[in-house]
Amino acid sequence: MLMKESLPLYTDFEKCHSIDPCYYSTYDIKRGLRNADGTGVVVGVTNISNVHGYVVSEGDKVPDRGRLSYRGYSISDLVDHAVAENRFGFEETAYLLMAGELPTAEQLKTFNDLIAAQRDLPDGFTANYIMKPPTRDLMNAMSRAVLQLYAFDDEAENRSSEHEIDTAIMLLSRLPRIMVLSYHVMRDKFFGDSMFIHHYIPGQSTAETILSMLRPDRQFTDTEAKTLDIMLMLHAEHGGGNNSTFTCRAVTSADTDPYSAYAAAIGSLKGARHGGANNRTLRMTDDIKQHVADITDEGQVADYLRKIVRKEAYDRTGLIYGMGHAVYTLSDPRAELLHKYAERLVVGTEHEAEFRLLEIIERLAPQLLAEAGKSKDICANVDLYSGCVYSTLGVPRELLTPMFASARMAGWSAHRFEEIVSGKRIMRPAFKKTGHAREYVDIADRK
Repeated sequence: MLMKESLPLYTDFEKCHSIDPCYYSTYDIKRGLRNADGTGVVVGVTNISNVHGYVVSEGDKVPDRGRLSYRGYSISDLVDHAVAENRFGFEETAYLLMAGELPTAEQLKTFNDLIAAQRDLPDGFTANYIMKPPTRDLMNAMSRAVLQLYAFDDEAENRSSEHEIDTAIMLLSRLPRIMVLSYHVMRDKFFGDSMFIHHYIPGQSTAETILSMLRPDRQFTDTEAKTLDIMLMLHAEHGGGNNSTFTCRAVTSADTDPYSAYAAAIGSLKGARHGGANNRTLRMTDDIKQHVADITDEGQVADYLRKIVRKEAYDRTGLIYGMGHAVYTLSDPRAELLHKYAERLVVGTEHEAEFRLLEIIERLAPQLLAEAGKSKDICANVDLYSGCVYSTLGVPRELLTPMFASARMAGWSAHRFEEIVSGKRIMRPAFKKTGHAREYVDIADRK
């Protein structure tokens, strides 16, 4: 067996790859593409959506109430109207993002028919590419499946607008099925659960299809399906600056195929700093319930949150997960909508106590973080409540980020379309080289 310990490649990993932090300040490097005040470095323009959380006045960042719009329409209006009219809104939202306008009733029906026509996976795909080999990570399974679908597309390298749209609609239709099928395979292969492979039911919305395929008895209430639909609407898009969308645009700028671009976006969203945030919130909530005798007592909850902030409890990062956002300061409109519509789902269930705990965390966190010298301009983000909502819907934790990806496919495709039409240059940022030139050393003289 080869001894890795003898190789500096392994033993000096951090030493080899570390850079003196002084270089970042000396050359004014925007780490994470962030300015010193936390605002993002502007690298492009977009007509697709706007994420507003502050204004810049005379060079200063001033907190403002959060607003999110898709193609100029407030997310609150889109969700509220779908709820008021008692209909599903995700497919309408996807059309708006991809086409730039709200559809007429006839256009929406045609779009839904196009989605429904693509639900079927290619012959043998489930057996050969989802079931073999099984994987514990569903985001990897989804990324792999997207790349495998390339092989079933005779026109995979076709860059025409028609093919781009067809591919996006196909993936928008199939990703939810791939997600659920991969979950059942994973539970069967690694945990010994029974594997359910339900066929989709024609005519069902995306939210209904997910719940129908996920549950052994295929049963769900209208409230459950409509709440999941709201979740999909809220996750469908969030500006060009989020990491997965930026990844999709960067890869697209290299003129690669759509399958590669969307697989790359899924890989980005898998990251714990991006799509994995909702699971972090759930794990933190579990920890609070284990260590706080009465989670309805604000004093007890506050005492434990102080320990978390002081890095004395939970994962000792000092972070209260579900609080704070890179853009939003005073409020996150997605969190407000989720709180508003989730309450009707959780009331009277075993999850109501956890929901009330999250409300307490939302009230207390800004003050406690301010006491610790951290930003006062902090608000609940969508991840604070999303995990609890998914738990109430019976959606397993392994599916939280894949659910995010299934919805965000709508936004990714819109940004890919925009990059193809308007970008037209490969993204090529610069890195400052440190260190100095060295003379070559013959192999016999190396130490």
